[in-house]
Amino acid sequence: MYRSRVATLGVAALVLAACGGNGAEAPQKKTELTLYNDKGAWTKYFDEMGALSKQSIGLGMKPTGYTDSAQYQAFIKASFRTDVKPDLFTWQTGGMLEEIVKQKQVAETTAIWQEAIKAGDLSQDLAPYYTIGGKQYCVPMNVAYWGMFYNKKIFDQYDLKPPQTWDDLVKTAETLKQNGVKAFYHTSVLFSFVWFEQLMAGTDPDLYDRLSTGKAKYTDPGVVQVMERWKQLIDAGYFINPGDKTDPGDVLKTGKAAMVSFGTWFNTSMTTRSMKAGTHYDFFVIPNVNAALPKTSMIFESGPLCSLTKAADPDASMKYLKWWTGSEAQDKWAKSRGDVSANPKVTIDDKVLGTVTKDAGSGKYRLVNRYFEATPPPILTAALDGFSKFVTEPGSYKEVLETIQKAADEYWSTHQ
Repeated sequence: MYRSRVATLGVAALVLAACGGNGAEAPQKKTELTLYNDKGAWTKYFDEMGALSKQSIGLGMKPTGYTDSAQYQAFIKASFRTDVKPDLFTWQTGGMLEEIVKQKQVAETTAIWQEAIKAGDLSQDLAPYYTIGGKQYCVPMNVAYWGMFYNKKIFDQYDLKPPQTWDDLVKTAETLKQNGVKAFYHTSVLFSFVWFEQLMAGTDPDLYDRLSTGKAKYTDPGVVQVMERWKQLIDAGYFINPGDKTDPGDVLKTGKAAMVSFGTWFNTSMTTRSMKAGTHYDFFVIPNVNAALPKTSMIFESGPLCSLTKAADPDASMKYLKWWTGSEAQDKWAKSRGDVSANPKVTIDDKVLGTVTKDAGSGKYRLVNRYFEATPPPILTAALDGFSKFVTEPGSYKEVLETIQKAADEYWSTHQ
């Protein structure tokens, strides 16, 4: 996987600092901040934000992007112990954020949140995802609502429409199969959880929530039934090979699969490939499996932008985070990437995404925290391994669930 040369140099610098650090330096007054992130493909957009912030608040920002999640997390955690520290960095909500907050590594942002909510720049509904022990940490780097991106030319070719029910979705997949087209993308790497969370949330969102808090088991009948439904879809031949290394953006553009389920951030992958919404591709909300549910379940995620407690220039970092939540910054951030914004004042150019954002904010959907954030890290590790095995060996689903539950039992025995 490609990583920027700068990122590689950053690791080398950390190693040197770990070997020969000579104590904390005096506070600096910075005019340019470093922003380390695990979104290496977004460097262009971060650069644009750095230019805007320089012009707007006299504070520039230089990104260093990683595309390997594990290496990125290792770098950030290593920075806690060395003098080479990022001014700003991206992370994940849920257990991963709680872990580093409890280690007292993350700067508190309660004042920024209070001010932003009062000004209408952040929604109160987002605050719980950033609240630990009654205080807020970090600010939203992005928000995303999950659904289905589809190749519009393929849908038009076979006279297909966005499905209104789960049965419609399966019929669409069957029509595509009859015409030699794979309906769905899935992968055995990192995002192996996507179809589990979608099927689980669309079948029994309460059970999904209980799984994330240890109140239910992966071996419970409701979870087993979800895995059996997932297995049926795989056995029916609706998915591409999970080991296919083609970028999902290219999978959709070339029609290798007609549909790809991701968060609204995937829109950036479309725009960078010169694909136009409504012409080359479009997006629909995935219908519930269980039609009797009162609201359609929608997977939701929000990625934090954080500062360290021991940042080189804490005032500058806080100034930047405050600016980031405002309308000027968010309007640029959303429109440059063709994505939605955490700031309710920002209007979305893409009609479909704009409607989804408005509907999600008005309570039309039941927002369900993405599995990656909702699941405690040790259980998540076992689950990602398990789902990766399952998509290549669907018959292993019971064994996979038992293995994940062992990790869950071990974790919850000391975390309830």
